[in-house]
Amino acid sequence: MKIQIKRLDNQFDDLPLPTYQTSGSAGMDIYAAVNEPIIILPRQTVLVPTSLAIALPDGFEAQVRSRSGLAARYGVFALNAPGTIDSDYRGEIKVILSNFGDEPFVVNRGDRIAQLVIARYEKAEFQLVDELPDTHRSDGGFGSTGI
Repeated sequence: MKIQIKRLDNQFDDLPLPTYQTSGSAGMDIYAAVNEPIIILPRQTVLVPTSLAIALPDGFEAQVRSRSGLAARYGVFALNAPGTIDSDYRGEIKVILSNFGDEPFVVNRGDRIAQLVIARYEKAEFQLVDELPDTHRSDGGFGSTGI
């Protein structure tokens, strides 16, 4: 699948486009387009630019997800994950990063800050009914199937 991508600021032309790190990767790493380091203090949230915009085909979304290494080592997560980039959005991809760790975290130019996963989705239409079909589970939730 080919997806159109646009760089929004030529001062970041040296940064890689979203890239799969291995042949089995589902997500492409995306990179911080910053000139000066951003310091994310503990329990702080920032919006990190990528200087990229994309044009997805109808029926697809791009999901912005945390990088496992940042989460496990530093407590830094992409919030609203997976965040959705809709097929009709043409603005800059920005990543909401939050530091749940105990130490400040520094985002430098070109750091891999999140993953982008391209996913197909279906459009749904709700049909209002008086009763839903019964199942074995029924309305059991929140641990009803055991630990």
